[in-house]
Amino acid sequence: MHAHDPRLDRIEAYYDCVPRAVSTTEEVGPFTLFVAEEGTGWQFYARPRRGGTAAFTPEDVGRVLERQQALGVPRAVEWVDEVTPSLLPAVRAAGFEPRCYPLLVLSADVPVSADPRARPLRPAEPHLSLALGSVSAGFAGRDDVSPRDPGRQPQLMEDGKLVVVASFDGDRLCGAGSAAPRGDVAELMGIAVPPRHRGRGHGTAVTRTLVATCRERGVDLVFLSAGSDAAAQIYRRVGFVDIATACILELED
Repeated sequence: MHAHDPRLDRIEAYYDCVPRAVSTTEEVGPFTLFVAEEGTGWQFYARPRRGGTAAFTPEDVGRVLERQQALGVPRAVEWVDEVTPSLLPAVRAAGFEPRCYPLLVLSADVPVSADPRARPLRPAEPHLSLALGSVSAGFAGRDDVSPRDPGRQPQLMEDGKLVVVASFDGDRLCGAGSAAPRGDVAELMGIAVPPRHRGRGHGTAVTRTLVATCRERGVDLVFLSAGSDAAAQIYRRVGFVDIATACILELED
């Protein structure tokens, strides 16, 4: 059995902290259910209650999913397998199969410099809506980019709780991503490049610039969950290393 990595404790505290800025919470059995406030532009999930020690059961899983359905919010549960090992068997026993992704961290001693093609966006600039649309298009695998309403994201950027970085080819925005610094920890999120701009290093440019920007703000632990092993390879080339497995259960309504 591998020794417990103390960085996972910091990541768990982070996971519990971040949604609280724009959500209400409800305790449902051994879960904390995060319900996004109106107009945030995000949807949240349930996670194992921080510091909880109870073993999860299929009934616990069914109860939190039923509560999410009753509230009219997405039925979704996220957790780290190595931190809550009883949850994956409980989810499967309840009849569901989650997706599992590599959870990677970047050590503070790995040098990373910003890429000159990418830069942090300002809260009020028009590129922000286009960057968010570019991320949506990238994840959908399409090239047509429609600007997206940023919701409350400009205010979070003003408050230092959100960083959005875009990569450019001249004046053309080619990909984007974000990070949510909290103290000395930050998660990189939603890094995507529309198909026509792939293979030119824009994803790496966004990643490196996000890391450099977060470090300028005092972050020394940067982490992310990669959507595929191909994506993980991009991050590993920057210097990220695998630390655990992120599990996500999302059910269609």
